[in-house]
Amino acid sequence: MELERIESADPREVLRAVRGAVLGAGPAIALGGADDVPPEVPPGTAVVLTTSGSSGVPKSVVLSRSALISSAMATAARIGDGHWLLPLAGGYIAGVQVMVRALVAGRDPAILAGRFTAESFAHAASGMRSFADGARVPTYTSLVPAQLQTLVEAGERDPRAAAALASFATILVGGQRLPDALRDRAVALGARVVRTYGSTETSGGCVYDGVPLDGVRAASVDGELRIAGPNLADGYLGDPERTAAAFVTEPDGSRWYRTGDAGVVADGTVSVTGRIDNVIVSGGVNVSLDRVEHIAREILPDAVVVGAPHERWGETPVVVTTGSGDALAAIRDAVEREIGKPARPDRIVRVTEMPRLSSGKPDRRAARERVLADG
Repeated sequence: MELERIESADPREVLRAVRGAVLGAGPAIALGGADDVPPEVPPGTAVVLTTSGSSGVPKSVVLSRSALISSAMATAARIGDGHWLLPLAGGYIAGVQVMVRALVAGRDPAILAGRFTAESFAHAASGMRSFADGARVPTYTSLVPAQLQTLVEAGERDPRAAAALASFATILVGGQRLPDALRDRAVALGARVVRTYGSTETSGGCVYDGVPLDGVRAASVDGELRIAGPNLADGYLGDPERTAAAFVTEPDGSRWYRTGDAGVVADGTVSVTGRIDNVIVSGGVNVSLDRVEHIAREILPDAVVVGAPHERWGETPVVVTTGSGDALAAIRDAVEREIGKPARPDRIVRVTEMPRLSSGKPDRRAARERVLADG
């Protein structure tokens, strides 16, 4: 099957290509900027999305039409149907899925082009009022936590930004952990926020507020979360070894994706505690940087926690933030209470702007480089 590379950053161009790949006769499309994607893909492929996340090496994820549509329909079954706003980059799964959800619902998404600001978001939201059979069509959008923080901070000062947040029937928030304090502030402004969990390999978010979407199953095996369902990717293009390692088939024929995330599943509810591989050894004790970051973000919402060398302990957590004020003592105390002394951050490194990937996620490698340069 032929594969067309989409190099344009214009979300309208990406939308045109996604429409043909998912609902039309093709061809399949390649997104993500990889230069070495093979020109041929398996039958049924809609999108090959190359991503390396915030760390690791690039991987080209093969997503079929059926997986993407299944995910979109499961989302509609959970939160409802309506008009979608796309404020995310089209070269990432979250942006692609906003497009697919909108197209499956029979409406092109509204597109927030250019730089994301509270003003541009409010303007886009105000233009989404439409009616069907005399009733207003519900509106939906998907954000990363950094975008939600921008909107909440503006909404606490400007009623127009608050009204824009409150105008959506549901705001999906994913891509990284959403701090409880930020969610509470958004809810106080009238926003209806749903936390999502998923990855490119699961066609985007597949667990909403801890509950898997219809048709999706979650399990914890030796502390690692696994996902099964019709939304799973076919694998990694041109990389059978990595595919075999990440996607395992049980004797009963069920196929599971090994997420690499640590967590538990209890009474049907999924709890994610962090990346299995995002662990340092501090003073001989394994420390999950994700757990430390989760606690730090309740005090500094934009905190990113990375590991850095330490003469005495070998390696210690370090908080990177754009925030001001002396929060180190409060963070150290909170971390010690919940995790223990070895997990306490050694220091705070302040930056004028948090390094981010084009997806909006923190660039952890760049953040660690800032810490190492700071000494």
